[in-house]
Amino acid sequence: MVDVARLRSLIDHELPSLTALRRELHQHPEIGYEEVRTAERIRAELDAIGVRHADGLARGTGTLAHIPGGAPGAKAVALRADIDALPMQDQGVHGWRSRIDGRAHACGHDGHTTIAIGAARVLSRLARDGALPNPVTFLFQPAEEGGNGGARMVEDGALNGSVLGPAVAQIYGLHGWPSHALGTVSSRPGPMLAAAEAFEIRVRGAGGHAAFPHLACDPVLASSAIVQNLQSVVSRNVRPLDAAVVTVASIHAGNAHNVIPESAHLLGTIRWFHASVGEMLRRRMSECVQHTAQALGASATIEFKHTTPVTSNDTGAFRRFERVARESLGTHRVVEFGDPVMGAEDFSFYGEVVPACFFALGLARTNDPCPPLHDPTFDFRDEAIATGVEAMVQLALAPIGQ
Repeated sequence: MVDVARLRSLIDHELPSLTALRRELHQHPEIGYEEVRTAERIRAELDAIGVRHADGLARGTGTLAHIPGGAPGAKAVALRADIDALPMQDQGVHGWRSRIDGRAHACGHDGHTTIAIGAARVLSRLARDGALPNPVTFLFQPAEEGGNGGARMVEDGALNGSVLGPAVAQIYGLHGWPSHALGTVSSRPGPMLAAAEAFEIRVRGAGGHAAFPHLACDPVLASSAIVQNLQSVVSRNVRPLDAAVVTVASIHAGNAHNVIPESAHLLGTIRWFHASVGEMLRRRMSECVQHTAQALGASATIEFKHTTPVTSNDTGAFRRFERVARESLGTHRVVEFGDPVMGAEDFSFYGEVVPACFFALGLARTNDPCPPLHDPTFDFRDEAIATGVEAMVQLALAPIGQ
């Protein structure tokens, strides 16, 4: 690892412009596979520091960058940042809130992208003083929020050395964590985040006048019963010691107060850690949706899509992260992550190919709670940038396999 004092001096020098970059990205959020401006901004930053990059990955907005290093034939350490935003309104009160209606960086990917750019700046500066001990590859990935952009990056060769730089030996990613204190990092070996899958339910009935429900078949009533009965799948079909979530997050039916519509449309997500639980959820939910609708004279179908695997940290990569973090940041700043959580991350696709470790970056100020992820008032804490950059740089420089 590089001398901590020197590294922090280099980071401090970059912090003002990194903070400005983070706030600029926050003002211009773009959702999955539409991150054209964001990708252009990332590539301009890489050009400014002379870092080679390959563009157009993952349906166009993914970027792969590389800084050479190590002995001939050495494999790279990869650092990943997700770049997309969410389709929701920014209700922040800060001066850099979103300028785009219905789009918000409410999950902190503006911070993740800024940290990766900061790491690239510092590592490129160190490389000018002498070759880095390891080759370093950066993945700026689109469409983490339900689009599985990580899978597209893997398919396009981001890890196997076919696009830019050598094959990747290990990969690391981070996520801002509102419940953990600023200046801290944390992770855990094995499962850290759940598998996730989206579902879509379509209910068909027979429309009619709201005053004569006996002459219609109400899909709203059938949808309400379906939502209620789906909750029994977890409470009565999942082993109590296992974890699972079934959430219906959107219902749409009709457009008038006095018309029974012909159909209803529901969206939601399921989460699990064990493959057998995921298989059971799909089977029982399909039965529940179909038979509940039939019992009320309607019909319904359910479709599952956009599966994201469990994010499970490789034991060796986790131990390397923990050792590097303790040596660089100090033991008191490496905190316990605790139990796995039911959130999902398509960083999991990288872990299916190479040893991977995902870690949490604390965002909570003392006596100043951070809004939760996906909250309309969420804003990545700029004070966390330095810790994120330091952790990423030290992970890039530390010996692999120790």
